[in-house]
Amino acid sequence: MKFSVSSTDLLKHLQVASGALGSNPVLPILEDFLFTVEQNKLTISASDSETSITTHMDVQADEDFTVAIPAKILLETLKALPQQPVTFLVNADNFGVEITSSYGKYRLAGENGADYPNLPEADTEDTVKINSQYLLEGIAKTVFATSNDDLRPAMTGVYFQIDFNKLILVATDAHKLVKYTTHQLAGEVATSFIIPKKALNLLKNALPATDQVVISFDKTNAFFAFGQTRLVCRLIDARYPDYNAVIPIDNPNKLTANRADLQNSLKRIAIYANKTTNQVVLDMNDKSLTISAQDLDFSNEATEQMACNYEGNPMKIAFNAKFMVEMLGVLDSDEVSVDLSTPSRAGILTPVEESPDREILMLVMPVMLNN
Repeated sequence: MKFSVSSTDLLKHLQVASGALGSNPVLPILEDFLFTVEQNKLTISASDSETSITTHMDVQADEDFTVAIPAKILLETLKALPQQPVTFLVNADNFGVEITSSYGKYRLAGENGADYPNLPEADTEDTVKINSQYLLEGIAKTVFATSNDDLRPAMTGVYFQIDFNKLILVATDAHKLVKYTTHQLAGEVATSFIIPKKALNLLKNALPATDQVVISFDKTNAFFAFGQTRLVCRLIDARYPDYNAVIPIDNPNKLTANRADLQNSLKRIAIYANKTTNQVVLDMNDKSLTISAQDLDFSNEATEQMACNYEGNPMKIAFNAKFMVEMLGVLDSDEVSVDLSTPSRAGILTPVEESPDREILMLVMPVMLNN
C-alpha cells in the first residue's frame, strides 16, 4: 500500500490539521494523523476528541487504505526536507510506514487506522453560508474578549447568534464585552450556540481570505466547511448571559478622539499605573482629555493631555488601561467614540467610521476611582 505526494503540499495540509492535536490526548492514537486514501485522494484527519479537522489533497496511490501516523515525527521530517516528491509505503501487516525521499528512507511505526475514533457527522441539515472575510473579522474582533475562567464555561467561548441573514458574535469576560454584527449571512435559520475559543483560533489560522464558508450545526457540534478543509467542534453546553442587559442605552456624554493617539497615550500612562489594577483616569471637559495614573506604593505618577471632542458634562472616570489598549488595537477606524453616562457605569467604545455591512460595539467596565 503506497502513495506519492509533494512534500511541501503535504506539509501545508498537515500544518492546518495539526492545530486540532491535543497536548495530553485521552487516547494515545490521537497523537497521530489519520491518513485515508480513496481513489487517489488523501484525507488527513486530526482530533483531540473535542475539535477535529479534516483536509483533502490529491495523491498518486496504488490502492485504497487507512493508517494512523505519529504526528510529531512526521511533521518534523517534512519540515526538514526541501520540496520534492516523497513516497509513503505502508506495511499491511503491522502498519509500519516507510517514507522515501531523494535523500534516503525513514521508517516509523504506524497504527491501524480502523482504531481511530469516528469523527462527528451532522445529523441535521441546518446550514448557513458566509464569506470567510466576515467570519475571519468577526472572530478576530471578538475572541480576545473571551474569559479563561473554567467556572463560567459559557464565557470561555464566543456566542454565535444566527438570525436568517444576520450573524451576531458576542464575547465577554465580565470586564469587557465585544459585539460584532454583519448582515452578510445567507440562510433560513434562527438559532444560537457557543463555540469554544480553541476552535475559533484554529479557524482564524486556517480560513482563506476570501472563500465561501458553510456552517452546519446540530445540538452538540458545529461544522465549518471551506475549500478542502472541514473543522468540527463540540459546542459549549451552557446558557449565555443576557449581554443586552449590560449595555447602557442612555449615554449623554460622548468623547471622540484619534484612536492611535489615545491608544499610545494609554500605553505610556499605564507604565506608571498600579500593576494590580492598571487603573488610568480619564478627565474629560469641553476641549481636552487628561489621562493620568499613579502607583502610590512606588510613588510613580504620570499625566498627559490630548485634544479631543467632548459633548456632555465634565466627567472623571477610571478604566483598566490593559483592556482599553487591547480593545483600541482591535478597532480599525482612525477615530473612535466613547459613550458614557456616569463614572460607575460601563463605557461604550465604537469606531466613528462604521462600515455599511458590519457593526462593532465594545463595552468596558469602569474601575472604582481612587480617592
